[in-house]
Amino acid sequence: MTASSNVFGSERRYQLFTAVKYLTFLLLGINVYLFLQEELLTLAAMGADSVAAGQLVQVFSATIDTAAWIILLLLFELETSVLDDRRIHGPVQWALHGIRGLCSIAIVYAFTGYYAELTPLYDVAPFLGNACAMADQSWSVLVNLDEFVPLDAVSCAALGGEVYQLQGFNVLTSADSLAAAKRLAWVDVINAGVWILVVVVLEIEVRLQLRGKLSASILGANKYFKSVLYGVLFFAAAYWGVAGDFLDFWDASLWLFAFIFIEMNVFEWQYESRPDTAAV
Repeated sequence: MTASSNVFGSERRYQLFTAVKYLTFLLLGINVYLFLQEELLTLAAMGADSVAAGQLVQVFSATIDTAAWIILLLLFELETSVLDDRRIHGPVQWALHGIRGLCSIAIVYAFTGYYAELTPLYDVAPFLGNACAMADQSWSVLVNLDEFVPLDAVSCAALGGEVYQLQGFNVLTSADSLAAAKRLAWVDVINAGVWILVVVVLEIEVRLQLRGKLSASILGANKYFKSVLYGVLFFAAAYWGVAGDFLDFWDASLWLFAFIFIEMNVFEWQYESRPDTAAV
């Protein structure tokens, strides 16, 4: 019996585990396209001419973040499941770590984009004019985070009495919509920050495992820390579900599912490396 079937009970279960894992990876790849489409609509609603080049990360933070995470996920898959430990050295190791470093930079860059998306929601001013007079004049209404509708007679009537303008943009919003957008933006920032901590912990595990220095005490501390981090991520996914943000909820759920597979890969990798199972 192989080490894989020892861990999963049978070769068939291991094959099913692998099939579901790669299906999850494929669905995450599709999410890159979905986020890109959503953020292109956001760019159009905000007015492409009013968005500076340095603000593009603010607009495309989810696309950049998801694409970098998928590459990072595949690299973890290579190191923890596909490649033999004996091949992870020299140029192969340098290539894996180099690409992972670039992806980590992109993820941190995307994190700054999430924060940059939050700050304009606090840079608003009461709109004292007649909002309905601006209807059909290239103005938009923010109804939720990254969700805009054209300013017309219907959306104008829905604004209510307390109307705000996002400074520097032809965008109006109501007090309730602004508050909801702020909450979602904060969840984005917290979620992105916690995922960075997750990859730091996994990076520590992978490097120590390759060096044969992953002790039981370090592994135990990492497991406790990761349980807290995954708990926060689960809360973020649940909040998106309750708030009706289906794409973010779907994406967060897939990522949690995907990292269950990575954790299983690490467990299997550690199992195979144990002296009492290496020869099985």
